[in-house]
Amino acid sequence: MAKIGLGLRGKVHKSGGDLSMEEVKKGIIPQHVAVIMDGNGRWAKKRRQPRLAGHRAGAKAIRGIVEIATEVGVEYLTLYTFSTENWRRPQEEVLGLMQLFEEQLEKDLDELDRQGVKIRVIGRLDEVRESTRNAFLRAVERTKDNSKLNLIIALNYSGRAEILDTAKALCAAVKEGKETSDFDEEIFSRYMYTSNIPDPELLIRTSGEMRISNFLLWQIAYAEIWITDKLWPDFSKKDFIQAIADFQTRRRRFGGLDED
Repeated sequence: MAKIGLGLRGKVHKSGGDLSMEEVKKGIIPQHVAVIMDGNGRWAKKRRQPRLAGHRAGAKAIRGIVEIATEVGVEYLTLYTFSTENWRRPQEEVLGLMQLFEEQLEKDLDELDRQGVKIRVIGRLDEVRESTRNAFLRAVERTKDNSKLNLIIALNYSGRAEILDTAKALCAAVKEGKETSDFDEEIFSRYMYTSNIPDPELLIRTSGEMRISNFLLWQIAYAEIWITDKLWPDFSKKDFIQAIADFQTRRRRFGGLDED
């Protein structure tokens, strides 16, 4: 299936080719990779299965991507798991997703902990049902001392909500005298959900959609974007390596010019 790399100027980049993990590890590895895991519902529909079956298949794909991200040397992996807009879906699907989150944490937490994965959660977790919230909080506490891979779960998350919550928190800090009113981007970033987390260098989106869906709007200002037509349950370790190989072919200018 087609794989398209887009810079923020909309330029299409050539593929990095089918490289092995050993070859890719010799190049620059993005410190932080963020993923919009799209296509679970379409995957299920193609197989005439309920949407929740697609979400379960997507959960299996997550295991493989966490493994390969750890193996290749990625330090931060952020997964767009449930957006604030996803509450608009049928109640049955939403409840099924919450139950699936709890089941997968129960099933996979021992292995994640063994692999040295540190789980973090960003988003309005207080609005998530108590049993799901507590399952994530237990996972965060259990893995807090791990350092191999930071696995960041964006749960009940939206980029606009994060910026709004950040602005409110910063305004409160200014009012309390903890910050001055002439704050800059660095100070603003300290009040975001992702404070102390480096911005993503690579954003992966599955299912071929050409949009960022309200995900990490502040943080992906200079991220390289890689899009594949593959649906998330079909996204493999090989695809992840391909995305990094393509990333390694990019020239990251950050608004400047190439150095000759």
